[in-house]
Amino acid sequence: MYKNRQIFSRLEEQSKNNKITLLIGARQVGKTTLLSEIYRRLPQDCPKLFLDLDVYSNYEKVSTYENCLNILKLNGYKPNHERRFFLFLDEFQRYSDISLVLKNLADHHPDVKIFASGSSSLAINERVQESLAGRKRTVRVYPLSFKEYLEFVDQSELLEKVNNISGVKSKNLKVLVPEVFTELEKFMIYGGYPEVAQVQDQEKEEVLASIFDLYVKKDLVDFLALDRIKHAKTLIQHLAINNGQETPYSQLAQVASINEKTAKNYVEILRETFIITVHTPFFTNRNKELVKTPKIYFLDNGVRNYFLNNFNGPQIRPDASFLFEGFVISELIKNGFKPDRLKFWRTKNRQEVDLVLNHDSGPVPVEIKYKSHLKVSDFQGLFTFCENYSQSQGLYLINPYNNQPSKEVCLLSPFELEGLNKFA
Repeated sequence: MYKNRQIFSRLEEQSKNNKITLLIGARQVGKTTLLSEIYRRLPQDCPKLFLDLDVYSNYEKVSTYENCLNILKLNGYKPNHERRFFLFLDEFQRYSDISLVLKNLADHHPDVKIFASGSSSLAINERVQESLAGRKRTVRVYPLSFKEYLEFVDQSELLEKVNNISGVKSKNLKVLVPEVFTELEKFMIYGGYPEVAQVQDQEKEEVLASIFDLYVKKDLVDFLALDRIKHAKTLIQHLAINNGQETPYSQLAQVASINEKTAKNYVEILRETFIITVHTPFFTNRNKELVKTPKIYFLDNGVRNYFLNNFNGPQIRPDASFLFEGFVISELIKNGFKPDRLKFWRTKNRQEVDLVLNHDSGPVPVEIKYKSHLKVSDFQGLFTFCENYSQSQGLYLINPYNNQPSKEVCLLSPFELEGLNKFA
């Protein structure tokens, strides 16, 4: 049975225009399921065709403009007919010549609506960015958000409680809704890949292993020589250990026994295949951001823990605060924040703010604290930032336990992150 995704309504809207809709995201995040559901919901008599291009014989059917047009006609396409034809191409990024076929269809057959999915933004950008300029709409598909996860594990009652938390003011939400925190901690450990969410706890590690064994074999091998895979895996493991910390490229290069240019290239491949997200420090001088050391987070904690080989619960983890910080960053991206608008701030005097939302009207500083008792010092970075940047658009602190009202700082639970959407 199809489980609802927040992004689905956006995709349904896309079916009404004649642009090519590209779904891009990591393997196994649900792109095929989303395409299949759009396909299934089309009227039964609607002319349509769904092709999985991982099957080479399907690729051959659309490998040239002539072949593609013929296969469309065999499946009910009538040029200049009042009814539109819907073409779905799954895993299209493997073939560079497909972009020319899509371009010709878009230019000469506006009555053909195309949905295409791919698991590598890097391959897609290289091959189709120029040829499909002005002809496409790109939709990024990420792992499940926490609220989607609750629906996937059939916890609709908990989801309702989570949606009502914004109306509750308590010193300790964990006392009021302990069962929500049980699921949150599980989500922080195993992440939001749909297949992982839907299997029993004892199977989750095995499913993650199968997903990322395939990632290494297919995605990494697409971009790296086989003898480089070992270096790449060493680099990934180092990123997992240092998740959410400033990570110099020189350090990555040394650990992985590669040069700094290659280390940057590997990081870019991981970013463009939706494994990590890279965040630069906040400066009013944008040129400084480009040369400073970034923070690198895994987009999914389950993936990070797989490469770390540590699935212990946060209550016994020394890196629990980084697990929570990574969860918050990932949730904001799933809510529509562009990764390049999520910054961090740190001074030479070690004053810092975990997250700065780089909004057009002014920066928005956000602290992320995974602790049951907040201290005055936990707010100091926010106040210092505000002293340095008077145009700041409010002060925010995200904490899972304490959402008591504050005169100066808006306290948000991790279940109320939509409150920041106005700054996306």
